[in-house]
Amino acid sequence: IANTGFLSLCAYGRVTGLSVEAGAGVSHATSVCLGQTWREATYCLEVAGSFLSNYLHSLLMESPNDPSVLKALKRKTVIQLKKQCCYVSMDYEGELHDQGFHHPARFQVPSGHWITLEKERFCCPEPLFQPKLVHQSSPGLHHLALQSLQKVPNHARRDTVGNIVLSGGSSMFPGFPERMCLELNALFRGTGCQIQVLASPERGIAAWAGGSMAASLTSFQHAWMAKGEYQEHGAEYVHKIF
Repeated sequence: IANTGFLSLCAYGRVTGLSVEAGAGVSHATSVCLGQTWREATYCLEVAGSFLSNYLHSLLMESPNDPSVLKALKRKTVIQLKKQCCYVSMDYEGELHDQGFHHPARFQVPSGHWITLEKERFCCPEPLFQPKLVHQSSPGLHHLALQSLQKVPNHARRDTVGNIVLSGGSSMFPGFPERMCLELNALFRGTGCQIQVLASPERGIAAWAGGSMAASLTSFQHAWMAKGEYQEHGAEYVHKIF
């Protein structure tokens, strides 16, 4: 058992930094210093992959596509639509109000029918940055990243800012790393700090990769719970070990 933010940093070969996770069930901004997670510097956003799949379906139901085809879409197909057709806009308001920026994408569903996505392509992931679009009061993920950094003690902040990593399946939208970098630099404007965001092509499984790396370290070997210990103490014993 380990914090996924820390494991994501491990996948990038780091033990200090800020992990910005956009996963399936929830998104997080977590600051970590020398392997220790700052709990007071961990923020959560209830917008993630599963939510965005539902949101995409609702957006499509308002589109000119055949309603009967849309209603018949299985969740697996909607997820494929999201992964293959959606992207994060670098200028959401501009694209939304200028149809000249729309780049339609066509997708053939298993029934053989075709669906056309226009503004739905970039509207789907936008709640990661603007949760108000789905009536959530939480700040966007980039604001949560800033709040997390502000909670880090001064002596560790420089190293944390220098190691901002992305992870999770919902960070795989084209344009997500660039938009995160753009938004963070806007928030840090005037500080003299230039933000860079690390985005591995394998970031969708960064936590799993980091977990594999952490579990192979010799320093981790004392942290295993033996079967006998589990039988004697129960599941709660894990919190004493870790």
